[in-house]
Amino acid sequence: MYIAKVRNRDSPPSYLLRESYRENGKVKNRTLANLTHLPLGQIKLLSRVLKGETLLPADQAFRVTRSLPHGHVQAVLGMIRRLGLEHLIASRPCRERDLVVAMVAQRILQPSSKLAATRLWETTTLAEELGVVGTEVEELYAALDWLRLRQIRIENKLAKRHLAEGVRVLYDIGSSYFGRTCVLARLGHNRDGRDLPSIVYGVLTDAHGRPVALDVDPGNTGDPTTVPDQVEKLRVRFGLERVVLVGDRGMLTQAQIKQLRKRPGLGWLSALRSKAIGKLIEKGRLERSLFDERNLAEISSADYPKERLVACFNPVLAERRRRKREELLAATEAKFGRIAAEVQRRTKTPLTKAEIGVKAGKVLNKHKVGKHFVLKIEDNHFSWQRKQEAIEKEAALDGIYVIRGSEPAEELSADDAVRNYKRLADVERAFRTLKGLELLVRPIHHRVEDPVRAHLFVCLLAYYVLWHMKQAWAPLLFADEHFSELRAARDPVAPAKPADEVRQKKCGRRTAEGCAIHSLRTLLADLGTQCRQSCQFGDGDSAIEIHKITEPTGLQSEAFRLLEQELGT
Repeated sequence: MYIAKVRNRDSPPSYLLRESYRENGKVKNRTLANLTHLPLGQIKLLSRVLKGETLLPADQAFRVTRSLPHGHVQAVLGMIRRLGLEHLIASRPCRERDLVVAMVAQRILQPSSKLAATRLWETTTLAEELGVVGTEVEELYAALDWLRLRQIRIENKLAKRHLAEGVRVLYDIGSSYFGRTCVLARLGHNRDGRDLPSIVYGVLTDAHGRPVALDVDPGNTGDPTTVPDQVEKLRVRFGLERVVLVGDRGMLTQAQIKQLRKRPGLGWLSALRSKAIGKLIEKGRLERSLFDERNLAEISSADYPKERLVACFNPVLAERRRRKREELLAATEAKFGRIAAEVQRRTKTPLTKAEIGVKAGKVLNKHKVGKHFVLKIEDNHFSWQRKQEAIEKEAALDGIYVIRGSEPAEELSADDAVRNYKRLADVERAFRTLKGLELLVRPIHHRVEDPVRAHLFVCLLAYYVLWHMKQAWAPLLFADEHFSELRAARDPVAPAKPADEVRQKKCGRRTAEGCAIHSLRTLLADLGTQCRQSCQFGDGDSAIEIHKITEPTGLQSEAFRLLEQELGT
């Protein structure tokens, strides 16, 4: 039996219950009943029963057996695969490669220890997508050892992709502290402001801030001593004959620049220290009058032969430094006043010269303005006086900085020299991302040298993916999506000002299309609300299981569209 739908020319269709039978070898049909008077829903259910389907009560027909967050995993893995990161890590699929990719993705989704990662990625679809369900933490340690052996090859592939002859590369140093003993942990200059053993890691990027290579050194390694290794890497490993290295003034010191000059084809771009700028002012090579018409001027000096010097003056920076110096001086004097009051109060057990010196030293170390004070310390006596001449001498340098470089004007204009040096902020942004909530490079849970290096390299690969995701999602983030394209037209010295539409986006916290703007972390969390549902129809041996992805919201659709657009360019 079956239900036939009979169309009528000027009337609604009729629904007839019919039966097929054979007579003299021919198939014939006869109508058993007219069902047109029944509701259409009942007619459709009857039709399904006649086709052999089993109908169950509503509470037994459908069950959601599991729901896993999926949207943020889809976004991260989509970017990883379109960037070809899997093939950068290893050209052939293997278990170690899957585990490394899973660690990179988990570092972006929710940074954690390796043990926690094996738990967390099973609370999303990441483990199923990469086939790493049921992974034990010992496998991750083995995968880190495997990755460490492949780091040079991966860096070479990244360099081939992003570096070319004549390119400008950015290099800077960061550090992270250890709370426990590690073979690389040493007491040195800790950029986190913590008096703890730390490690030092240098990041080499292309001119846009994309990471290419990473080196990890003991915490007591001086910044300038890492430069020769980077030069060797660029010239020998990456095979670049012509390259310009951009580094800050603490890295590319005069001694290092002398060594760079001996290498043909290798240029540099850095800046002078305050002491060197002061000498230029004393010799009359640098005067405030140079900036009467413009905030940038090229100068020359016999102290820097065959070098280009580009002097810049930023009045906003000058005012900021003046105000900060005055605040530090005032704070120091306030604490000196408390020490002096204590000295006068201690009449029965007077403070000794040594005791007063310890107290004053703590104040000077805290505010770093000891060079601006003359202290007089005796038993039961403490006084101080400002070095007004030294303060005025330093104030004359406020807002002034001098870019130094080897590149001739026909290859690099004065404006572009400043712009390229200021691009070091892109490397500093990498360190902020690595140390911040987005990647949480610390705490470092490893204590052996190779796993520590491999952990840092996993974080660098995660930043490589994150860099591209941020570029794509800039319209949805608290970021200036037009910054890069307008950089060449902006004043290289003055602080960058966002476009009107960007300012409106940030103030209103919504895009022009009405989407709420996010931080990267909250955007990933929003994408994570798109789940993959495991649904079961029926029961017992006849049960059918399917997987269904939650329909994306408007914001989620826009986020995926922007990723596809970025990957297509």
